[in-house]
Amino acid sequence: MSWYNEGMSEVEPLEPHIYSQMPALNFCSRCGAALEDRLAFGRVRRVCPTCGLIAFRDHKIAAALLIEDDTGRVLLVRRAWAPMQGYWSLPAGFVDYDEAPADAAIRECREETGLEATITGLLDVIAGREHPRGADLLILYRGHINGGTLAPHDDAAEVGFFAPGTLPPLAFRATHRALEYWRASHTESAL
Repeated sequence: MSWYNEGMSEVEPLEPHIYSQMPALNFCSRCGAALEDRLAFGRVRRVCPTCGLIAFRDHKIAAALLIEDDTGRVLLVRRAWAPMQGYWSLPAGFVDYDEAPADAAIRECREETGLEATITGLLDVIAGREHPRGADLLILYRGHINGGTLAPHDDAAEVGFFAPGTLPPLAFRATHRALEYWRASHTESAL
């Protein structure tokens, strides 16, 4: 349970078969030799018998940005491609190997919505791959707009701002979880 999620409904656990669909690692990325299964660092891992490289699997990381406009509506993008084509999510995408997660969140927002944003805080880190090509970890930031023109770009079919009671059909468990927190913060501020 996250620091902000106390009292909210828990998210359904992911099915373990998603991780079993990962492609096999068969050849060494350093020397090209066939990898073998060996005990390394407390578990069976793929190891190169020629050069000794241990093939560690790294998590895929994504970053998302939750932005409200001046009237308290949240910025969402309608997905132009599978998975979840036609459903709405926060501006988000994968973190490149040479980029900080906060920079990735800002870049994805610009690429998908045309808006320039600034990070104002970290909201959550959400774990769990939802589909075979998805991220293992989503780093969720809060931000605000500081420029640009709202228009769909990149892999967004539409972009728009939505009030807590008028959300469109949402993609992904992580989107639902982030917007649960956002709606709860609106309820708390109304009290």
